[in-house]
Amino acid sequence: MCLPHAGGSASFFFPVSKALTPAVEVLAVQYPGRQDRRHEANIADLPELADRIFAALRGLDDRPMALFGHSMGAVLAYEIALRARDAGLPSPVRLFASGRRAPSRHRDERVHLEPDARIVAELRMLSGTNAAMLADPEVLDMIMPAVRSDYRAVETYRHEPGRTLDCPVTVLTGDSDPRVSPDEAEAWTEHTTGPTEVEVLPGGHFFLVEHSARVVRLVADKLKGQ
Repeated sequence: MCLPHAGGSASFFFPVSKALTPAVEVLAVQYPGRQDRRHEANIADLPELADRIFAALRGLDDRPMALFGHSMGAVLAYEIALRARDAGLPSPVRLFASGRRAPSRHRDERVHLEPDARIVAELRMLSGTNAAMLADPEVLDMIMPAVRSDYRAVETYRHEPGRTLDCPVTVLTGDSDPRVSPDEAEAWTEHTTGPTEVEVLPGGHFFLVEHSARVVRLVADKLKGQ
């Protein structure tokens, strides 16, 4: 199951789904407030969003599942895995944490409090949003509420110490990502008793767009036999 970044949508993972099918059944989460769920209220609280997603997954807990989250989605994947553990359900066969520092490594970021123009500048800097969309005022009017809400959710999130997973964790990070330092990526080892490995790829925060084929191969290799 794939969980997108702040401001992202399920369609971001369409290339991954296409590449992994039929060997792996790929599900992608569509957060409220965008695309086909644009008429639903945004959720600006990350634990609440994790609760909602976990509840929606309860009918799928009879099959092995891996979680792949990018940026904010990596924190959601971690929180969903914790909820599965707390409920006595099977752990994910693997958690892929992409483009996100470990939950315990907090930075005081307040982009969600900035004017729209500052948030747009942030999106341009990270290069994960189509430039034409960011230049279209009508499109911005549609997407900015969801973007701001997601940034608020992830920037106000606080990790609860003492809670750990037992599943394997694969961390993927770009070697020039301004949002994740090498130490912050390595710190994922503190969040599971299972094996953890860090894969460093060339690129910035959205390295997985530039190197999608390599990321897909890595995921497929890790899930063989699961």
